[in-house]
Amino acid sequence: MTKPSRESRINAAFVEIADTLVEDFGVVDMSENLLQKCTQILDVDEGGIMLVDASGTLQVVASTSENADFVELMQVNAGAGPCITCFRTATAVAVTDVEKSDGDWSDFRAAALSRNFRSVHSTPMRLRGETLGTMNLFSTRIGMLSAQDAEVAQALADVATVGILHERNLREANIVTEQLQHALDSRIVIEQAKGVLSHTASIDMDDAFASLRGYARSHNLSVRVVAEGVTARTIDIVADDATLVGKKKGRGLRPDRVHREDQSSG
Repeated sequence: MTKPSRESRINAAFVEIADTLVEDFGVVDMSENLLQKCTQILDVDEGGIMLVDASGTLQVVASTSENADFVELMQVNAGAGPCITCFRTATAVAVTDVEKSDGDWSDFRAAALSRNFRSVHSTPMRLRGETLGTMNLFSTRIGMLSAQDAEVAQALADVATVGILHERNLREANIVTEQLQHALDSRIVIEQAKGVLSHTASIDMDDAFASLRGYARSHNLSVRVVAEGVTARTIDIVADDATLVGKKKGRGLRPDRVHREDQSSG
């Protein structure tokens, strides 16, 4: 059986990464798959992926081994290393000989050498000026990736970045849609409760809403919760609110008007 050529394996890797951009897309699964493909196709031994969280802090989300995970975490904790520099500058960083790397990277250098890593290539995961993280590839040999391998690594990282941003946009769109639907549902429930309260207490709709809101504030509840209670008859605002009782007796007139009419009739 003929062994697939390198080019065909690269093409297959792109197709497989692209196939993860479906409805059940998962960032961690995609990241692990991306690293697996890189170690199979490129001249590297291990890899890890860091992504920035909502607070702007880099987090290790995937790695091919405990050794790679250790080196990644050491850089995050120290705030220094090729992977950190790659993220901050949004440009690829190549370390051809870890032992001779930058003096400011002492923690990274010690961690990498203790795990027998001799070189590293960090690729930014960026799109249109936004950097989401880095893909970091480690080798047990001194040297740098070929220009072709570096291009393939960047291209695969770009595809993954598109997937991550796509998933994020879908999630945020879903959140906005859910929030809008919740607001619309709340409006319906509140309108129903206003109608119930208006009829029960013989007050107008504005007074009914004011009473709902006042009850919610005094009982530390949301207006929707109070409205649901009113429509379900589990909350009796009329019985708890002497002002509403007065309004009901006055057939919807405000207390000051009821008082004046009583005086005029006396």
